[in-house]
Amino acid sequence: MYYIIVNPASKSGQGAKIWSDIQPILEQKEIEYKVFFSKGVEHIIKLVRDLSTSLLRADSDFILKLIVLGGDGTLNETLQGISDFTRVQIGYIPTGSSNDMARDLGLCQNPSENLERILYCNEPLFMDLGCLTYNQSAEQLSDRQFDKQTLKRYFSVSTGIGFDAAVCKEALASKFKNVLNKIGLGKLTYLSIALKQLLLARKIACTITLDDHKQIHLPKFLFIASMIHQYEGGGFKFCPGADFSDGQIDICAVGNIPKWLILIALPTAFSGKHYRFEGIDHYTASKIHLETSVPLWVHTDGEVSMKSSSITITCEPKKIQFLL
Repeated sequence: MYYIIVNPASKSGQGAKIWSDIQPILEQKEIEYKVFFSKGVEHIIKLVRDLSTSLLRADSDFILKLIVLGGDGTLNETLQGISDFTRVQIGYIPTGSSNDMARDLGLCQNPSENLERILYCNEPLFMDLGCLTYNQSAEQLSDRQFDKQTLKRYFSVSTGIGFDAAVCKEALASKFKNVLNKIGLGKLTYLSIALKQLLLARKIACTITLDDHKQIHLPKFLFIASMIHQYEGGGFKFCPGADFSDGQIDICAVGNIPKWLILIALPTAFSGKHYRFEGIDHYTASKIHLETSVPLWVHTDGEVSMKSSSITITCEPKKIQFLL
């Protein structure tokens, strides 16, 4: 039995069409399944949490097999709902605008072929999972009410604070993104918003603590991306060589670099050549603590929920099982 999570709105509504294209394959092969459709932000978290809790409690030997049809954000919401990662296996059919997880795993663009790989996978691939913790109390973060689960978020691809998260925040609400997705130019959304956010970026300080002992102080920084995989933001190869099963998080820290030089450096990040520029540095650690002089937007796999000035990021080695 497969439990299928579909985000029909992914890629400007193409998610629904892609599901209608691959559903006959399941019927033809007489595969037993149940399908659930996302109805909005955080609905998938509740769906998966209910499935995970009820099914895993009912049978101690049960393995929950999920197939996620959506983008990196859909996959991210799925992770937040899982109660026991040792008994959940995930198949992923990318239908988003960024698809950075799929890009790093080398998944093909054909949804039917991806479904076939999932159905005939004998041994799941174990991958590292990142965990972000907001260190402030809920009252400090916002007037909204946050529970402990909200103050801790998993990520499969990356988490970032500063410029890249601000770009994600604006892109999530961008109508222009939907238009470009429909004509296959979704990447231009992030690029155009990135240029705008770059012009608005302020001088903000940050202290990075690696594995509880090594400290790096940046009197001025633009953003810090902490990554399990190589890509984020629709193909920016911010951490070339990142290994999703080495127990380490790769860090791209963009510090004291003039804005005009960022305009030159940013395009080189598509090919991972940006470390040639002074002020862009790479680190690795299994645990990272970040303190910024003012609260900034934070994202996990492109999903943005709140601002923070104090976060801790850890790597949980080989925690998720992927059907590939």
